[in-house]
Amino acid sequence: MKRIVGLAMILMSAGLVVSPDSMALSLGELDRRILACNQVLKSVLQMPDRGIPKDLFQRCRGLAVFPGVVKAGVVIGVSYGNGVILRRDENTGEWTRPVFFTIRGASIGFQAGAQFTDLILLVMSEQGVQGLLEDQLILGADVAVAVGPVGRQAAAETDMRLNTGILSYSRSKGLFAGVSLAGAVLAPDIAANEMYHGKGVTVQDVFYENQGALSEGARTLFQTLEEATQQGESG
Repeated sequence: MKRIVGLAMILMSAGLVVSPDSMALSLGELDRRILACNQVLKSVLQMPDRGIPKDLFQRCRGLAVFPGVVKAGVVIGVSYGNGVILRRDENTGEWTRPVFFTIRGASIGFQAGAQFTDLILLVMSEQGVQGLLEDQLILGADVAVAVGPVGRQAAAETDMRLNTGILSYSRSKGLFAGVSLAGAVLAPDIAANEMYHGKGVTVQDVFYENQGALSEGARTLFQTLEEATQQGESG
């Protein structure tokens, strides 16, 4: 697993995958990232019979959205994406401000062309959220990850898997499909967070100290999350 992750890092350092950290950032660009995450979430909420069970939004402790993750390569496939993660307070039910993260991964096997996949990760425990405070979190190694159930009738199945650290959902061409994320690496997007929240503001500061900025895009995302949790409570 570490070898596969290492291959991804080598390809990125060779310039075969471009990290947004190396690109000029602006508050407008970061707000557009948040709005892209919001659009993915809104699309999911509009497919209740084939989407994420509504009550999971009410029960999760954290939510990660990565729109348009790119997977490309020949023999060695490399994936890269950026998005945001929010923590949900267990007592108040309120969401924190978004924190920018990247996701990187690699797989060995026949690869041809490129594909774009929306990823949604539900962090089901506070321990899983705390793992995000580290410099990086390796899925399947530092925290368990499993493909999440889909549709209205999936609640019973979900009850048996709530001890799983993260439930993953991948959507390509409008449909959910299982994908292995073992070995994928989640890491804070330092450049983006400094631009958005301010220099020296950490993931812990945002998740647990109510610090950080709140843009119009983030307020829009909050409205969608409120809709999701209300649906979970009433569904």
